[in-house]
Amino acid sequence: MADINKLLTDYLNYLEIEKNRSIKTRENYERYLNTFLNFGKIKNEKDITAEIVREFRLYLARKNIKKNTQSYYVIALRNFLKYMNKRDIEVLSPDKIELPKIPTRQIEIIEYPDLERLLAAPKGSDLRSLRDKAILEMLFSTGLRISELCSLNRNMDLKRGEITVRGKGGKLRVVFLSERAKTAIKNYLDKRGDADEALFISITKAKSPKILGRIIPRNIQRIVDFYARKAGIPQKIHPHTIRHLFATDLLIGGADLRSVQELLGHANVSTTQIYTHLTNKELREIHHTFHGRRRK
Repeated sequence: MADINKLLTDYLNYLEIEKNRSIKTRENYERYLNTFLNFGKIKNEKDITAEIVREFRLYLARKNIKKNTQSYYVIALRNFLKYMNKRDIEVLSPDKIELPKIPTRQIEIIEYPDLERLLAAPKGSDLRSLRDKAILEMLFSTGLRISELCSLNRNMDLKRGEITVRGKGGKLRVVFLSERAKTAIKNYLDKRGDADEALFISITKAKSPKILGRIIPRNIQRIVDFYARKAGIPQKIHPHTIRHLFATDLLIGGADLRSVQELLGHANVSTTQIYTHLTNKELREIHHTFHGRRRK
């Protein structure tokens, strides 16, 4: 038998080094697993029993933790057990732990005219307006996550219109720029007079604005929210809303699910399938328009 804290440290190191998971993922797994180990007073691998796991899941449910959050704890525990199995440590089989059933995730998006008003909302030729226009066009053209957008550097080939981004788990993928996005980025970069390598930078609100370095996710959220209100959109709009719009626009246009999965950087196609209920709306409209027209 081995000390459980030593096993946990070994597992977290394995996640970070061999599985190339981010520091944030490591911290989350450490929190989930320590919560379980403390709950069950686990000292070694033999203390992890099916009964303790059931009690822990009941404990999570009674704390009114959301189902999808409960699943994070269970996934972390299953993966920890799988790791110990790989090391030939006799421990509870991870297959004996079922994942909780999670209701189908529902996504709300805005109508296409609202999207066009949002993208057209930044006006003016000053650096801030040109930056904001480029940010919105880039989000819709690529479907990038907010962290991926912030990490981009300006040394890109605009004529080629392809960018390699590093997504979750350090995985690389290629995204593509529309003509509108390329034009917006070129106009913005032509206005830049600094040498900062970041593509998108924070700017002070002074009359003579100063550059504060690479933009952060919170600033992107504020920019999207500001222009959504300026465009008169009643719903609360987040940067991730534009990622949803990117995906649904492709699917409605006829793209296959696997291609959209690749463009979004989803590890599993089941994650991409959350968008199919949105495209079904188009089918409903077609049915309503064309079905049964000859009946009186």
